[in-house]
Amino acid sequence: MKILLAVDGSKPALDAVDLLVKHAGLLRAKPQIDLVTVHLPVPRLPRMGMAVGKEQIARYYQEEGEANLAAAKKRLDAAGLTYEPHILVGPIAETIVKHATDAGCELICIGSHGRSELGKAMLGSVATKVLHLSPLPLLLVK
Repeated sequence: MKILLAVDGSKPALDAVDLLVKHAGLLRAKPQIDLVTVHLPVPRLPRMGMAVGKEQIARYYQEEGEANLAAAKKRLDAAGLTYEPHILVGPIAETIVKHATDAGCELICIGSHGRSELGKAMLGSVATKVLHLSPLPLLLVK
């Protein structure tokens, strides 16, 4: 089974990693894991290129992405689960769903911050948006 495991370095994301690690043995074979973190694009400002180059922005995405993936990688490594790490840039929910479908994943596993309904309505929720956008099954860990 190919699983997209989306993380952002938060406790709910690591709870999703822990749940996947705990239940991986229930699958017939070890899962193929696409370990994904998504960074929102840096806003484009007029004449920004004069001060910040493409290489600096790429390095920023890479460093932030590695930081978001670090704890999840440690836990997956300790459990003996293999994974393919991906640092993506784009609108978060849409990018998660697109990567999952393009990569042939059968399941998306994501942690939820568990905000109240009012909080979700005001702030939005990546997990809720993934739920609505995805044609794939979603394991939402709270």
